[in-house]
Amino acid sequence: MGGVTFRLAVIGSGFMGNLHAKNAFFHPVVELVAVQDIEFERAERLASVARTTAVKDVTEILEDESVDGVIIASSTDTHVEYLTRAVAAGKAVYCEKPIALNYSDAERAVDEINGSSAPVMIGFNRRFDPSHLALKAAIDEGRVGKVEIIQLTSRGPQPPTIEYARVSGGQMRDQTVHFFDLLRWLTGDEPVEIYAMGAALIVSAITDLGDVDTSIVTLRMASGALCQIDCSRRTNYGYDERVEVFGSDGLAESRRQNFRSFSLYQGASIVGDGLHYGWANRLEESYYGALDAFVACGRGLSAPSPSIVDGLRAQFLAEKARESLEHHCPIRF
Repeated sequence: MGGVTFRLAVIGSGFMGNLHAKNAFFHPVVELVAVQDIEFERAERLASVARTTAVKDVTEILEDESVDGVIIASSTDTHVEYLTRAVAAGKAVYCEKPIALNYSDAERAVDEINGSSAPVMIGFNRRFDPSHLALKAAIDEGRVGKVEIIQLTSRGPQPPTIEYARVSGGQMRDQTVHFFDLLRWLTGDEPVEIYAMGAALIVSAITDLGDVDTSIVTLRMASGALCQIDCSRRTNYGYDERVEVFGSDGLAESRRQNFRSFSLYQGASIVGDGLHYGWANRLEESYYGALDAFVACGRGLSAPSPSIVDGLRAQFLAEKARESLEHHCPIRF
């Protein structure tokens, strides 16, 4: 794996698989050797665009000794199987979150692969967003002083289909889990208490899945700092993501971002550009940064980060948030 070229395969050719394959195609040291999907025609369409080979059976990729690493971008209910099989085959693995549909399965998977020499990285791409990285640097440099309040927002732009929601693991495991990881990474601190409230205010049918589409999660950190994460599956004005950290010496913010920086001033009015249409547009750069970090750890140049332990800890918080939602009470741990 220490050679010039990193031979990579992408498992899953849906939206995320397409995004990863595109980034792999443009990465200077990556050779995209295969894309896989159980819906073979979908894999063929992606392969034709990415100029690579389509395969139907994951086994073809995992048994190919020339493949250095795999990106698991298939549906959540397949993550555990593909993750453990890929590690057993000695592949470096980048696995989209969450590790599994439930915490116990995720924990078993981590126990099973513990001690393996194959590096595993979890797809918390927001760690690689330039604005969030600048916020992290400001906190680490002590520019906000002692952290006291953290506010994180993730809203919209459109609710997922019921078909997607059914296999996603729910809002806490699918959407909010990114911000559980972001919170831990930004602060270097661990939550000790969580309280979640949620409702199906956008798509009433989501309740049939035991899920919510609108939620507020409050956390108390070990340092005493307080955090609030608010999530909505729909905005009607684009993708709205921002993080604010308030401390004893000041405030640092990773702001919501417009798709351009253009404004028109006329009379008493200012008309400006709106937000990015979707989360993928807003976070596109971060996915390339995550791929670059994965390639580095797959070639033995750095440790995987976010690691599989980071993935497990974020999923633990998602499970506790689900527990709080169901029992309508704070959970200490």
